[in-house]
Amino acid sequence: MTPPLRTRGFHHITMVSTDARRTLAFYGDLLGLGLVKKTVNFDDPGAYHLYFGDERGRPGTILTFFEWKNARPGQWGVGSVHHLALGVATPEAQLRWKRRLTDAGVRVTGPLDRGYFRSLYFSDPDGQILEIATAGPGYAIDEPAEALGRELLVPPVERLLEGRDTAVIEASTHPEPVPRITPDMRLQGIHHISGITDDLARAGDFYEGALGLSLVKKTYNQDDAATKHYFWAHYEEGEVAPHSAMTLFGWEGSDFFARPGAGLTHHVAFRADDADQQRAWREHLLTLDLDVSPVMDRSYFQSIYFRAPDGLLVEIATDGPGFAIDEDEDALGGRLTLPAWLEPRRETIERTLTVLP
Repeated sequence: MTPPLRTRGFHHITMVSTDARRTLAFYGDLLGLGLVKKTVNFDDPGAYHLYFGDERGRPGTILTFFEWKNARPGQWGVGSVHHLALGVATPEAQLRWKRRLTDAGVRVTGPLDRGYFRSLYFSDPDGQILEIATAGPGYAIDEPAEALGRELLVPPVERLLEGRDTAVIEASTHPEPVPRITPDMRLQGIHHISGITDDLARAGDFYEGALGLSLVKKTYNQDDAATKHYFWAHYEEGEVAPHSAMTLFGWEGSDFFARPGAGLTHHVAFRADDADQQRAWREHLLTLDLDVSPVMDRSYFQSIYFRAPDGLLVEIATDGPGFAIDEDEDALGGRLTLPAWLEPRRETIERTLTVLP
């Protein structure tokens, strides 16, 4: 019997930028993410497509950006990502990040105790909401590890707006400037992604039935205690896999829909092990009456696209072949790379692009 299809988690997340140089400075210089591929949007080759990630661009660590210079500001709402969380190991390293960001003129909120982790919030220059979340203490602090997501849990009052000591939170930071990123501060890829949906039950059917994720937490938004907040992830033998938690705020019946644009996520990509598994996934998704794209060659992976019931654009991308197919592994992101079908247009394409460092 063929086992059910279950994604191991996120492959990447793609966002919209209006200025590639500014994006490179923010995510590369300030946040210390590695540029693993400098290429163009294959569907719009006059625009950059930048990929950031760990040293090899492993799935789950990859953040990508389309540069759309004239894009109007987007607005999160139903069918969009609200924020992207990047992981850091410890609360101490998180406070170093707070000091580094505030010294750079970035407005930071937190650290806030979310129970399962601690969170800092800020925005990139285009307005994309970002979070730096600690690795723990994890999802088993209020439920048995082998029985996550069974009960609807009410957060304790000290984690809600009315129970916080805002003066203490604002004053919490690292005492000294942080001019360089220390090894313990290394951002560890996608911690979780939080979106907004108008129907949590329908969303659960989708993420569980289409992607094989498991419901691991039912609780409330700690900044809006009337709103339910559910978490799905790759969950096996009492363990939640890293880089796999998709969380949704439930705006039941809302018609406040997202407006695409700069500072907003374009799509979220989940992992397929290989092309054979991806083909099986496409066949499975079609049986669910989803409108699924043909397989598209993105050079570094193969992709299929479809939409969640609330409108969020979702991709399933293969783990390989990876980013070293056209550059040495120790020199990723060092030059503009183009797929073979765009190489004849290289000179024209390069003239349209802003020169990057």
